[in-house]
Amino acid sequence: MEENQFMNIAFEEAKKGVETWTNPQVGAVIVKDGKILSQGHHEKFGGPHAEINTLNHLDNIEQAKGAEMFVTLEPCSHFGKTPPCVQKVVEVGIKKVVIGQQDPNPVVSGNGIKYLKDHDVAVEVLHTTGGINQAYNFFYQNKRPLVTVKYAMTLDGKINQASQTRTIITGKEAYNDSQNVRAHNQAILIGENTLLIDDPQLTVRNQTMAFPPLRAVVVRNVNKLSPDLKLFQDTTTSVLIFSEQDAKKQFPENVEVLVATSWTPEKIISELTKRNIESVLVEGGSHLQADFVQANLVDQLIVYVAPKIFGGASLPAIFNQAHSDDRLFEKPQVQALGSDLKIITRRLDDVHRNN
Repeated sequence: MEENQFMNIAFEEAKKGVETWTNPQVGAVIVKDGKILSQGHHEKFGGPHAEINTLNHLDNIEQAKGAEMFVTLEPCSHFGKTPPCVQKVVEVGIKKVVIGQQDPNPVVSGNGIKYLKDHDVAVEVLHTTGGINQAYNFFYQNKRPLVTVKYAMTLDGKINQASQTRTIITGKEAYNDSQNVRAHNQAILIGENTLLIDDPQLTVRNQTMAFPPLRAVVVRNVNKLSPDLKLFQDTTTSVLIFSEQDAKKQFPENVEVLVATSWTPEKIISELTKRNIESVLVEGGSHLQADFVQANLVDQLIVYVAPKIFGGASLPAIFNQAHSDDRLFEKPQVQALGSDLKIITRRLDDVHRNN
């Protein structure tokens, strides 16, 4: 087997880590004399990293002497929730480490590679992400979360009927897929109209998550929100409310209220960045999404299209009175979900590109 094949196996291992939260997905493979001795991945936030798990999967730790390790991301060199991986790699006698990509996190970036080289371990960097850790890489490269705008619309571009009631647009398959999209983001953001009309829970309802997304809402006056809203019924998941008025009544302990005279997309993203939120899903409504487009803060679009037409005065997608310059996006990926279509596209700007 060639290096790329061993690294591809490491990437497949990395994808098994579904509870890493703000940590990246990482996989590793240990090879000697062209044969795989063990493989492993970073399983969950706060747990052993991929390198340590892979070493632990060896029949005997002595097998590591003179072996090569293929790891998808630069091994850490600092004390966090776990000790530095590079120290263990050196200690057990790994002779060469092949790395998929250098870690963009400045706490690690280059330091792990230097430590290994300083301790006579050969290092090779392939400069490939394997298509994983999109939000993690984006966060450290751009110093803000990756922003995805998601909505469902009809063939005539409408996201809600004219009446001030919740409108179901897509079918079961698209609904389940949208729940998976929620699960892959660290925060879900909506505006006041969406909160009051749809009364959403903003939870992931088709799976149990160790680290569910932060639920965030932008409102004018937090004091006018009813305690009966579904948002407040789940007290196990954090809620962040961006309000233009000070909170004068009690909210559950899981609810945090931030106050400013106005909340622009830039201010919202700044606050989420401070909380190390790496990905934000802007679910609605139309005006809030338009504000993010206007602020040039949309990195990805996910649109579900249903074979329906609402017509008339129904609410269009991404709508406000302000003019927005053209935004260029990549050629979209299109997937059929039952009778609906799912469209995904990323911004074309080079500064926002991520392998």
